[in-house]
Amino acid sequence: MTPVHVFTSADEAELFINGKSQGKQKRAPFAYRFRWDYTVYEPGEVKVVTWKQGQPWATQTVTTTGAAAALSVDTDRSRIAGDGRDLVFVTVRVQDAKGRTTPTASNTIRFTVSGPGELIATDNGDPTSFIPFPSATRPAFNGLALAIVRARPGAKGAITVGAQSDGLAHGTITLTAR
Repeated sequence: MTPVHVFTSADEAELFINGKSQGKQKRAPFAYRFRWDYTVYEPGEVKVVTWKQGQPWATQTVTTTGAAAALSVDTDRSRIAGDGRDLVFVTVRVQDAKGRTTPTASNTIRFTVSGPGELIATDNGDPTSFIPFPSATRPAFNGLALAIVRARPGAKGAITVGAQSDGLAHGTITLTAR
């Protein structure tokens, strides 16, 4: 059994597992979620459809992912000041062959920075981790890891941030220090 709880302000919700309805529910007084406590886990798709005031309101789908295949690298922005203080946050996602983040992945990720930049810290959100923040190596937690990078003071030019993990396609991204 795997309980499914849906947090929404909708009036009604219906849960589907691989296209089969698990029942439609109306919001109970003072309830802040809809609960299907006795669903049976199956790989595939879990979908919830909601209604508000009798009208279709929102839909959300979660799909079982495949095995980890690649690292995806993204940043909060592509340009940073070359003052040695401006930081850029680089998010690394462990993804399956279809580009979906694998939420159970804990692959060890090695970060590299080339050009006029430097790695300041890494993290993964795991509250039980004792790995020091300045470490260039960090396991993914729930399929995610983070690198914090800055440009060296007075530096300008292209900064390339790389992420590698054994057995996975690596990822890189290029930033510009100005």
